[in-house]
Amino acid sequence: MLRTPQEILRVLNTLLQRGEAITCHLEAGKLTFSSRLCCIDPQYEYIALERCGDEAANHALLARPRATLHAESGGWHIEFTAAEIRSAARSDGVVEIRLRFPEILAGHRRRESERSETEGQCALRCVVDEGGVMPFDAILSNVSKGGIGFLQYDPAISLEPGTLLKGCRIDSSSGASVWIDMEVRHSQLQTLADGTRMQSSGCRFLNPAGEDVMRIEELFGLES
Repeated sequence: MLRTPQEILRVLNTLLQRGEAITCHLEAGKLTFSSRLCCIDPQYEYIALERCGDEAANHALLARPRATLHAESGGWHIEFTAAEIRSAARSDGVVEIRLRFPEILAGHRRRESERSETEGQCALRCVVDEGGVMPFDAILSNVSKGGIGFLQYDPAISLEPGTLLKGCRIDSSSGASVWIDMEVRHSQLQTLADGTRMQSSGCRFLNPAGEDVMRIEELFGLES
């Protein structure tokens, strides 16, 4: 998770130089904006994207007060959120889409620690943000001993990197539960095998107590 403008600029410059695709899922996955960075303000004021070939996606993006954008580069999934989305004409007359310079940028790659897949087992239900202001139900698809869990939930719900989820409750079929705070590291829209569109977020457990770690390992069958 990067928070300083200098660190974020370094990653964005890499995406710009490599011409990596920048995507944004809109209208609960019905539209996808896909473009590339064309300019990054060195004073950290804004970034600019080329308009994509789908005008409906351009209009949908411009209608949003803020958007979460994704990119893949060098084995990393990169995600950042930007606001103040607007059209702007360059000196050469080309119209681009400008957004405020992002305040947080998240990236993740394949984890080295053991991960337990819950597919084929009794699904573990999670009440996300039960101790916060907007709880909702989700299903844990996998978890690692390192403390990263993945949630699948309604595509209309958007969790931005850095979001804190308070008092999340993980329930198992045996009736055992564990409560833990989490921080969202990344989110992306996925299509399941049956064609259903769902959001998937990677979350980091925040300062779990020793007994919480043991309970998580027990619920997911992880080795101590």
